[in-house]
Amino acid sequence: MYENYCYNLQVRYALGYDRLGDGDFEIRSLYYFRERLSQYNITHGINLLEKAFEQITDAQIVNLKVRTGMQRMDSTQIASNIVSASRLQLLVEALQRVERILSEVDKVRLAETFAPYTQDSAGHYTYRVKGKETVQEHLQEIGQTIYALLLDLKTANATDHAYRVMERIIAENFHLLESGPHAKENVELTSGCLQSVDDLEATYRTKGGDHYKSHVANLTETCDPANELQLITKVQVVPNNVDDTQLLAEALPNLKERTGVEIMITDGGYGGEASDAALQEQGVNLVQTAIRGLQPNPDKFHLSDFDLHSDEQGNPATLTCPQGQTVPVTCTRTSRWQARFAPAICATCPFQQAGCCRAKPQKRDPLYLLAFTSQEVVAANRRKEYLAHKDDGHNLRSAVEATVRSVKHPFPAGKLPVRGRFRVTCMVIGSALVSNARRIQRYLEAMRKLENEQMNALKGQESSQEQPLVSFFDSLKAIFCGWMTPITLQPIGFGY
Repeated sequence: MYENYCYNLQVRYALGYDRLGDGDFEIRSLYYFRERLSQYNITHGINLLEKAFEQITDAQIVNLKVRTGMQRMDSTQIASNIVSASRLQLLVEALQRVERILSEVDKVRLAETFAPYTQDSAGHYTYRVKGKETVQEHLQEIGQTIYALLLDLKTANATDHAYRVMERIIAENFHLLESGPHAKENVELTSGCLQSVDDLEATYRTKGGDHYKSHVANLTETCDPANELQLITKVQVVPNNVDDTQLLAEALPNLKERTGVEIMITDGGYGGEASDAALQEQGVNLVQTAIRGLQPNPDKFHLSDFDLHSDEQGNPATLTCPQGQTVPVTCTRTSRWQARFAPAICATCPFQQAGCCRAKPQKRDPLYLLAFTSQEVVAANRRKEYLAHKDDGHNLRSAVEATVRSVKHPFPAGKLPVRGRFRVTCMVIGSALVSNARRIQRYLEAMRKLENEQMNALKGQESSQEQPLVSFFDSLKAIFCGWMTPITLQPIGFGY
């Protein structure tokens, strides 16, 4: 931005400057502004850039008359500018950074302790360690060294950032026993353990067989087919070990208040207990293009094959089986729901005879019982919505992939040149703002082109209506001119 302000004539002209010497912009002002935004976010938990994005987008929606009742959502992996380091490399790097903050007296006193780990970079140290058993031995050795240093330096350096990072990394990678630290196995590590000494908020996730370290961005945009222009309405950036259902649950209150969303179209990852409660509370209908979890047995009826009607409070009231028998639904002491069907009808039901129906007779009660939970009711409703919108829902959702690409495209391989969740969030929001601006620009250009074509067509119609009159008068002119053409007499032998 600073370089374009200084040297790009188009940018300067857009800002109202005709000459290179006009205006004044110190890049330090930008640093101070970003620092104040970060400090406000730390103090109040509010990202002011996100609020500005929402205000701008809401104004664009109103001015351009964009319908927001139907929206779609998708998440994507976003990496900060960190090195993909192993456990051993992280431990060595943390140890080296602690050595840098020590006083000269402590450096001399602990020189022998730090010597094996400070002679080269952490990457070179790790490169020379080969084999799983050798790595485990080095982990154990460096763990004991760090543990001893933490006890030694606690009084003088407990508040230092490098000391706290080393304290966290040993707590996450070692079992702290009475006999000393014991290195954990890889399978014992959680996804939230430290991935970089430069980005303490980066997390780990395995998705689709690939491994990711850093954050996840969740994008929401309008998708009403009647819209000629779709806009990104919300941007979320969280650790990449956060489930999609939680992202949907967190976004819904804000989206409902700002845009009045009624239908949300997503893939199968957004359906779950966390999002179901928020969807019901906000009155939003979720349409999924897939269903998470095991597929039901095709030879058995799923609860979604029954017609379930609820009362005014939203509790199940009646249940109708595929054969058409309708019975009341009651709640048990264990907060489960039960429907009891007449044995005379069920005994002759072809679905019951084929073993497809879930309702079964009880030992002491001839009535055929079908029991289910509230979670099964939600899952059944979700599956019904999925089946009802299986074709059109998928088509509406798939376009969000292009939106994700447009936001990530400025960053090669989805890796941003910054670290930390706040700065990553700001860059993704900025990219979304630019994406919306480009869409609006293309939309306005298309509208101008259409208006010009319509005006040209109208002018063409007017000229075509005048053309017959012109042709008529031209014809008259030609006729009269032809009559008035002088006649040249030719000699015919009479001396003339």
